[in-house]
Amino acid sequence: MPSLKRFLIGSPISSEEQEHQRLRKLIALPIFASDAISSTAYATDEILVVLLLQASIGAAAFKYLIPIAIIVCVLMAIVVMSYRQTIHAYPSGGGAYVVSRENLGEVPSLVAGASLLVDYILTVAVSVAGGVLAIRTATGFDTKYTVPICLFCVVGMTVVNLRGVKESGSAFAGPTYFYILMLIILLVTGLYRVFVQHLGPIPPRLLSKDAVEISKKSKDLVFLMLLRAFSSGAVALSGVEAVSNGVPSFKKPEAKNAATTLVWMRPWQRQRHEPPSESGLSHRDVSSLSALSNSFCYGGGA
Repeated sequence: MPSLKRFLIGSPISSEEQEHQRLRKLIALPIFASDAISSTAYATDEILVVLLLQASIGAAAFKYLIPIAIIVCVLMAIVVMSYRQTIHAYPSGGGAYVVSRENLGEVPSLVAGASLLVDYILTVAVSVAGGVLAIRTATGFDTKYTVPICLFCVVGMTVVNLRGVKESGSAFAGPTYFYILMLIILLVTGLYRVFVQHLGPIPPRLLSKDAVEISKKSKDLVFLMLLRAFSSGAVALSGVEAVSNGVPSFKKPEAKNAATTLVWMRPWQRQRHEPPSESGLSHRDVSSLSALSNSFCYGGGA
């Protein structure tokens, strides 16, 4: 058993080596910002799930998508600025629990800590499910393998994180920066098609008759459903606190490097709220990122 433990999580690290385990900003970004960056891949999906599938307003969903996304981006900017101030005020690590305990008392801090535990568990579940949906969209594997692959990903990330912060940073840096690179290519291609090739709005011929008919009844959309769509899209805010909690893991000066990493993270959170093709989002077998790239950025749409 000890040999298996050492094989999985590595050898113990002495206290003298702690300084060498601290992270540079380029490595810290994929560790602490991976939740926040990855959430941009499915935040748009969650808004459209409410508007298209639950509210059933058809093509009119795209009229509400951009305003909701703008509100989420404004809220995100406020949260990032707040945590940036928290980083400088609590250079030893200041998340919601620490700040609440020192300023509001024990009970509010326990509530904050409990909510964070639930939040991180749900973040892992939603992030893994969103990632496996993207993989299934790209590869087309049978849906019966979805849950086993999700569990395999959770176990794999757990083992990698148990090996230490530096090792997990080296493991996660490649996929994170690859996602950022692909996102840049997607945005540049989309902007080129819009402003150079004059790609217009979604052609009516790509919309189903049901979508057009239902969109005419969108005036009955209640305000509470819009709030629900906003709360679903606010999943893009998940993981922002991780940088504030992990300040001691940065190389010196810790607070300055952590604050810089938090600012670097912000643009990648807010850039992916473009409306994809309605035909691709009418069901949950295709992610909005895939529908967007296939339909309009890479030649699948007019």
